[in-house]
Amino acid sequence: MSLTKGTVRLAMPNKKNNNVNNFRHRNNFKNYKKILGARMQIEIIDYINSFWVGGLICVIAQILIDKTKLTPARILVLFVTSGVLLTAIGIYEPFVRFAKAGATVPLTGFGYVMAQGIKEHVKNKGLFGVLTGGLSSSASGIAAAIFFGYVFSIFFKSGDK
Repeated sequence: MSLTKGTVRLAMPNKKNNNVNNFRHRNNFKNYKKILGARMQIEIIDYINSFWVGGLICVIAQILIDKTKLTPARILVLFVTSGVLLTAIGIYEPFVRFAKAGATVPLTGFGYVMAQGIKEHVKNKGLFGVLTGGLSSSASGIAAAIFFGYVFSIFFKSGDK
């Protein structure tokens, strides 16, 4: 992995020499990009955009909690459905390309993942994909939330404030 002018560049090893053991300096940090074998380019500005966009989404949620009588559950539903609707009309996809994790990690990103799954399943399975696409695309996130919720409920007692 090399840092050059605020850029992390990772490159694939050449096609003739795919074996990791054939690299001359395996333990050298500069050759880590060859060992990793990924092809991507991440710039520092991507981290900055993810940070401020994700923060802005959280600020909007906090303002809704503080200044309105909406319950956190209703705000959650509002954010998820807005992610689905913005994806359906084509606005959220360019937003995800710009903000990356800053747009996919908050609750609107969950709606985005569900909408993407529905689009994919409708193409493959027809109208039945409307019912199955959202859950199958977000199943890992749902399973993780249930699992970790259960684990934390074992170790911590919930109660009113």
